[in-house]
Amino acid sequence: MARMHADMHQGPRSGDIDRDFLAMMVPHHQGAVDMAELLLRYGRDPLVRRLAEDIIAGQRVEIAAMRNRLAFLSSGGDAGAEFPALTGTRG
Repeated sequence: MARMHADMHQGPRSGDIDRDFLAMMVPHHQGAVDMAELLLRYGRDPLVRRLAEDIIAGQRVEIAAMRNRLAFLSSGGDAGAEFPALTGTRG
């Protein structure tokens, strides 16, 4: 948790709410993956383990989408452009 919070607040903000949101959400979602991986290592309840597996799969997709969009925006891409899309990250 401490690493997640430190990573979320690392470096100066750009002042662009979209980029700053993505930059902070990536480590937040990575924190969920890290916690779920610990559960898989030490947890025993099969239903909780299945939930952890679903969390890992979903969060990895979302992290990749956010990183792609952040890279696009950070390189001067048009914020109104549909690519790279953030669709397909739900359910």
